[in-house]
Amino acid sequence: MKKFLFDCGTRDTTASLGILALRVLTGLMMLIGHGLPKFRDYGVRKDLFYVPDFFPLHYMSPPVSLAAAIAAELVAAALIILGLATRPAAFVLGFSMVVAAFGFHGASAWFVSPPTIFEAKELALLYLIPMIAIILTGGGSFSLDAAIYKEGKRRRW
Repeated sequence: MKKFLFDCGTRDTTASLGILALRVLTGLMMLIGHGLPKFRDYGVRKDLFYVPDFFPLHYMSPPVSLAAAIAAELVAAALIILGLATRPAAFVLGFSMVVAAFGFHGASAWFVSPPTIFEAKELALLYLIPMIAIILTGGGSFSLDAAIYKEGKRRRW
């Protein structure tokens, strides 16, 4: 279980610097731009928030759906920045972006056009792409995962 949660992936210095930049910058953009505003406006948004229409998520109420989105965009983003349980956190945030792109923005256009800047799948997909990269690569050697899970043998890939 420890390896599943805290395996940092590559320990190559150059690759780990790139992963660090990807984790921190994407995580900060999500946390500051999306997680904190939802957290601050919880009282205003809680009754009108989108509830996914597929099993089993369609059983959630709008306040619970908003709390799940806040957990993904605030807590998971913070974990990604720190590099703690990076792959599971990236999965949670990536799943939230899939729900945003194909659930909330399901009928919207794929790309942003100037009059409808918020009515497109593009932004959610642009956050999904780094989450896929982080799931595949892990947190890198500059993460708390690397400090927690010290690997005995060197990887060949």
